[in-house]
Parts: sequence; structure tokens; C-alpha cells
Amino acid sequence: MAKDLFHHVVKDALIAEGWQITHDPFPVDYGDVQMQIDLGAERLLAAQRDTEKIAVEVKSFTKPSAISEFHTAVGQYLNYRRALRSQEPARILYLAVPLQTYDDFFRLRFIQEGVQEYQLRLLIYDVEERRISQWIK
Repeated sequence: MAKDLFHHVVKDALIAEGWQITHDPFPVDYGDVQMQIDLGAERLLAAQRDTEKIAVEVKSFTKPSAISEFHTAVGQYLNYRRALRSQEPARILYLAVPLQTYDDFFRLRFIQEGVQEYQLRLLIYDVEERRISQWIK
């Protein structure tokens, strides 16, 4: 499976925030269907002496049709989330979206309503600064 254009940007940004990359990619098996989410990561929560675990699907939104990429991303996200619930219910799934795409496209009413309706968790990353600019739960 080909890695997304900004895969390493997101991976490096997660590491800079104290996440340990545990899977690259993160395999998810649901019966006889095998899938791969781009990244799996965890970090220690000092106050609770527990670990927080996430899976991140990285999207670049570089193709001519942002809405087409959104359709694909949402479909993947929903299927991955469903599979994760059976395999690792404590692991939280995020959709990683470039800051520019978030500012230009994810602010549209249709997209915002979709994010809310489907309860998408977003990780907004800045490509140029190679950092995470926002977590949206």
C-alpha cells in the first residue's frame, strides 16, 4: 500500500509531541478482511499511569476534487473505526488533514455537518512547519 504524500510529516509531528509510533502501518483484521491504518501510536499519561492509544489515517487532499477525497476519507474512517471497535476498542481513530485543506475546505457547511454527523476526530497538521496545529475531538 502506498503511503500518503504527507505520511512522514504527520509521523514526525506526532513524535515531536511525545507520541511513540508503535505501528507503521497499523494492521486491522476484521474476520477475513485485512486493512491497514497509516499509523498507530501511544503515549504515557503521567497523571493516570496509563497509556493513550491512537490510530491515524493520513490524508493529503492534493487531488483536483476535494469532495471526492472527502468521500473516500470518510468511508475509510467509518470502516476503520468499526473494525477498531472489535479489535482495540480503547484506541481512538483520527483523520489527519492538512491545515490548508482544513482552512479552505473543512470550513464549508456541508463538510462541517458531515464531520459532526459522523463524529470524525481530526488531527490538523501544518505541512510547512511539520507540526500538529490542532486536535479536534
